[in-house]
Amino acid sequence: MTFSTLSDNVADTNEAPRRKTLVAACVAHATHDGLSDLVYVFLPVWQEMFMLSYVWLSLLRSAYALTLATLQIPASSLAIRIKPEYLLVIATVVTGIGWLAAGLAGSATALGLALIISGVGASAQHPIASAMVSRAYGRNAKKPLSTYNFSGDVGKSILPASAAFLLTYTSYRNTVTLFAAIGVLAALLLWSLLRNASVKGDVQLNTGSRASSKTVVQANPGAFYALLCTAILDSAVRMGFLMFLPFIIKENGGSLAQTGIGLTLVFIGGAIGKFFCGWLSDYIGTIKTIIVTELATALLIGVVISAPLTIGLLILPLLGAVLNGTSSVLYGSVTEVVDSRKLEKAFSVFYTGTIGSGALAPILYGYTGDHLGVTMATVVVAVTAALALFPVLGYSLSHPGTFSQ
Repeated sequence: MTFSTLSDNVADTNEAPRRKTLVAACVAHATHDGLSDLVYVFLPVWQEMFMLSYVWLSLLRSAYALTLATLQIPASSLAIRIKPEYLLVIATVVTGIGWLAAGLAGSATALGLALIISGVGASAQHPIASAMVSRAYGRNAKKPLSTYNFSGDVGKSILPASAAFLLTYTSYRNTVTLFAAIGVLAALLLWSLLRNASVKGDVQLNTGSRASSKTVVQANPGAFYALLCTAILDSAVRMGFLMFLPFIIKENGGSLAQTGIGLTLVFIGGAIGKFFCGWLSDYIGTIKTIIVTELATALLIGVVISAPLTIGLLILPLLGAVLNGTSSVLYGSVTEVVDSRKLEKAFSVFYTGTIGSGALAPILYGYTGDHLGVTMATVVVAVTAALALFPVLGYSLSHPGTFSQ
């Protein structure tokens, strides 16, 4: 039997388990990302329930996001001791329990603790699910990982819109309880998919080295940190705008249902932007794409602030495309400046920085909102978008040819 025949037989044997693994990863991504972004729909509800300031609201958002960000690396380390499939199921149950506690919370402090519990569960999803897909498909993981990444945007589009719709017909507690149940049901589905989905070791396909121990060895450390700085600012813009969007819509006379529609339009545009901006980067180059997307983000945020509600809603899909599209360009550019043997560690640093920024930045924006109002705070977000392009642009100008042109 030739090596190619053996490899083909292994691939055929593994096809069904691979598909189950990919479906499970997509279910996990859609569920966790959708539950995470429910926070934006509930912010106005929590403000009225507990009479909260914008700083308090941003703290609640950060309780979820910061927990998720800080525990990603520990969660990936925990997968060495606990089978990753089991860990993903357990984490999804924990997220559902956290949301159930959020529905029962009688104070802002209790609500914050409940969101931390949810964040603990959510922290395992990205590193575990993406590693499962990579392990299952080996060298051919690029397209499956794209499908996995897109599934997160599907969850962000469907769950928040559904929550906003339900809030117009039933109580907040009933709505949150339903979504907590969705989290538990998703965990059961993951268990049914993953318990018999073990992929047999591929011959020469899954030979990724674990030699990347404690340090990140970059081919171009300066370029990596320039990308990271731009990504941190870009993440701050994204989370800051999403935090204030419900209040912008409300100030313009919008309803809860229109808030859900607005968020859905942003997320749908964001999903499209992740694909389109990657193509645009190949066509006009990395730096030009970042300039276009960041300046367009700043400009369109200004339009949403100042325009009537109907026009603002129509603008949101395009704004979502550039708001989210930059991140895909930055993520893809990491491979250009980092030693290929150290990509896993580099990406863990990259995502910890961006998610941490997304968790902390809204606190600063919330402070601005409390003192200057929602409109001025959102203007600050727009200015940040314009400033975000300078780390990468400055490094590119001083080191020509670093990034793809």
